[in-house]
Amino acid sequence: MTAPLRLLCLPRPLRALTASVCAALTAFGLVACDPGRSGGLSAMAVSYTTDRAGTRALEEEGVRVHWLSCSARLNSATRASPSARAAAGVDCEGETGDGARITITGTVTQEIGGRCVHGDLTAKSDGRRVFRAYVLGDCNAPLPTTTRTPWSFPPAPGAGGAPRPTVTVTVTVTETRTSAG
Repeated sequence: MTAPLRLLCLPRPLRALTASVCAALTAFGLVACDPGRSGGLSAMAVSYTTDRAGTRALEEEGVRVHWLSCSARLNSATRASPSARAAAGVDCEGETGDGARITITGTVTQEIGGRCVHGDLTAKSDGRRVFRAYVLGDCNAPLPTTTRTPWSFPPAPGAGGAPRPTVTVTVTVTETRTSAG
C-alpha cells in the first residue's frame, strides 16, 4: 500500500492565499472611493502597479517571492494644492520562499497604466538591499487588457478540459511537495 502524497506547510499557503483574496476584494471595493488626484495619481493604481512590477523585479534579481503586498498613500501637499507635484508614499511587505522578510519602500511620482511607476524605490530582502529603482516595470509594454469572464463553478472531478473561472490575485505562492517512498 502506498502512502498518500502530503503537502507540507499547508497552513502558511492557505493564510497567504486568504490574505491575498481579502486584499484583492478590498482593493476592488475601494477603487470607486479613490479617484485620481492632481497629476493623475491614484493610491490604488500606485499600490497595484508597484506590487506587480516589484514582484517581477525581485524575481529577476534572484529573490524567490512567496508573497508581496503593497500600500500607497497620496501626500498631503497633493490634496491641498493643485500646483503641488503629485506623489505617493509606498510601503510593501512580503516574504521569500524561505521565510525572509521583503520590503519595498519609497515615493512614486507617476504611474503609467498598470505597466510601470516612476519615483525612488528601494527593495530589501532579509535586510540586504536588492535594488534601488527610479523606474519599476516596463513602461513600453502593451496596456493590460481587461477581459471579464463570468464566474462559474469549477468542473466536477474527472471533467478534464472543462473551462475554469478567471481569477486575478497578485500574490506568488511557492509549494513544496514530497512523496513517501
